[in-house]
Amino acid sequence: MDSIIEVVRCFENSNIIHVDGVINPTNDIEIIELELIYADLETVMKRRERVKKQLKADKSLAKEDLVLEKIEKAIQEHNPDIILSVGQAGGRFDITVERVGINMDDFRIPDNEGNQVIDDPVFSDGDNAYFVKLPVKAMVQNIQKNKIPASVSYTAGTFVCNHVLYGVLYLVEKKYKGKKSGFIHIPFLPEQVVDKKNMPSMELNTIVTGLTAAIEAIVENAEDIKETGGTVC
Repeated sequence: MDSIIEVVRCFENSNIIHVDGVINPTNDIEIIELELIYADLETVMKRRERVKKQLKADKSLAKEDLVLEKIEKAIQEHNPDIILSVGQAGGRFDITVERVGINMDDFRIPDNEGNQVIDDPVFSDGDNAYFVKLPVKAMVQNIQKNKIPASVSYTAGTFVCNHVLYGVLYLVEKKYKGKKSGFIHIPFLPEQVVDKKNMPSMELNTIVTGLTAAIEAIVENAEDIKETGGTVC
């Protein structure tokens, strides 16, 4: 629609009765414009509700990547050489250093915001996967030297943690050449598994020691070590 033409009555005619019983063009214009405003408001509210529903189902419509936005903002502010993200993986008994992020969001359950993305790429123009260029095996070895269980992981899942892992690797590949990024999964804390029978956990002090050892390995190893760290299946 390019324009709206308002037609109001400016004449007396006993055969044509005005709805208000009086001829007042100025008042008629105000009523018409108020009705148009209400109609526009109703359209906006319906659109808002529709978009809210779409945002929960379709990540591509949302400026949803608030975590990635915050990480990128931190990259721009601090200009780090290394970006290391940490997430929690309930059910894992050791500290796991991720080696690869895949371009797939497939949420088994909704995230904390109620969004559940299914079979969508993290970035439509990204590669199928990006490998971490940090010395992941050296990181695992240094954690183990502190008598802390650790291993290389070849799957960060398809939930929020993989979204962050892949997303930051994508940003590094596309916009921040020369930087390196990685991701470490930690187990639950003991207080998180009080009501979860047989669920593994790790003390916070132990986790902090392990993460510190991983960072030390990053600083001390420009290249990764040649060490077995793969999995059979």
